[in-house]
Amino acid sequence: MSTSALALAYPEPLHPQPRLYIIDDDRNVLDVVGRFARPHGFDVLSFDNATDALLEVTRRPPDAALIDLRMPGMNGMDTLREIKRRAPFCEVVLMTGYGTIESAVEAVKLGATDYVRKPFDFTRLKDLLGLIRAESDRRQTVAALESDLLKQSQFHGMIGRSAPMLELFSLLRRIGPHFTTALITGETGVGKELVARALHATSKRRHKPFVTLNCSAIVETLFESELFGHARGAFTGAHETRAGLFEKANGGVIFLDEIGELPAPVQAKLLRVLEAGEMARVGSSDAQKVDVRVVAATNRVLEDEVEAGRFRSDLYYRLHVVELKVPSLRERRDDIPLIARAFLEENAREYAKPLRGLTPEAEHALLRHDWPGNVRELRNVLGRASMLAETEWIDAPDLLIGAPPGPRAVTIGPVRPMGEVEREQVVRALEETRGNKKEAARRLGISRRAFYRRLEKYGMHQPAIGDEPVAFDD
Repeated sequence: MSTSALALAYPEPLHPQPRLYIIDDDRNVLDVVGRFARPHGFDVLSFDNATDALLEVTRRPPDAALIDLRMPGMNGMDTLREIKRRAPFCEVVLMTGYGTIESAVEAVKLGATDYVRKPFDFTRLKDLLGLIRAESDRRQTVAALESDLLKQSQFHGMIGRSAPMLELFSLLRRIGPHFTTALITGETGVGKELVARALHATSKRRHKPFVTLNCSAIVETLFESELFGHARGAFTGAHETRAGLFEKANGGVIFLDEIGELPAPVQAKLLRVLEAGEMARVGSSDAQKVDVRVVAATNRVLEDEVEAGRFRSDLYYRLHVVELKVPSLRERRDDIPLIARAFLEENAREYAKPLRGLTPEAEHALLRHDWPGNVRELRNVLGRASMLAETEWIDAPDLLIGAPPGPRAVTIGPVRPMGEVEREQVVRALEETRGNKKEAARRLGISRRAFYRRLEKYGMHQPAIGDEPVAFDD
């Protein structure tokens, strides 16, 4: 069992006394073993049948269990299997007066810590309880160390202790106080906005505005108005003068996400702001000074966009004074356990669930996956698993990732029109998010603007009061 798996299993400190289940149909055994275990530092819960014990496991999972091998109803082996499924880190010891080598071997294969005979050798039982208590103390120590490590590995909302992330954190510290423009590059879902916010937080403008715009979520005709504002009467519907994002960010930082989506005419006007430090609202000839640091981000290769004539070379070089390359998640797999732990703690609070963590198999599945959607995909995978979790432990099958490559049996049904399939996906996303369009778009992996186009395409777009046609989500 890995150290990180143990730490993930206990995101919060364990209870001071390890919880010990004693499961035996003989009440004399329950009484004797219970009286023996309590002075050795255990919180003892006794059960005369497996069914009652398993009902309690979900509510108060044990740290250790002593289980009789032969009981009416569910026997000890089956109880062992079920407890290890629901509480994988529970130390289980089987008790019996009819032990055999074969049953002892089977018990160990199923995850039992040990096997004791009746009548008890209390010296041996004392030693076993001591080992169990020592293992519980070790888990608490590991959990405390991992908790400290998680805190030490956080940098303005980002988590990382791998070499690529430590290098990125170092670069942010060095350029934060001095940058005028910066370009953040990396795949979709790596957390480019977090990097931009960290850059703002390490700058001398940390107490000034931080304004964001997702360029892929804006209708092309509205770009200039969003960025630079407009004068009253500048166009149909401009009933009053409105400040743009550059004015709102004056003195601070503006973050332009997916800068590669910026239309050519707006690129020229943005270049003017960067070079001259002034801008004019749409419909006005009065230029005004603005003092704004610009951070841009893209998942495209802007050099290729320049070569293809889709992005201005002068604007590219103006933005590319400092490049911050954010590594993909598969380039920093060592960070996955810590990031997963942080997400699980967040999910436990959000869903009001006593999530204790990942099984070792689940952690291994996370480490093996390629994560094409990076940190965003990891968050979504753990969010879905946390919502659906029926126990306190998330196991590998709960993650719904890592299907083995190779041929699979496929049931082929009647071919359906793509539009019909797409419409069903949109409807399902809206149902699952209770009509939250922003969240539905995120789950489908498309921008909010693209999501609205699909709503209009299928005659489903009925804006509610206050429903905006554009969004500035990451």
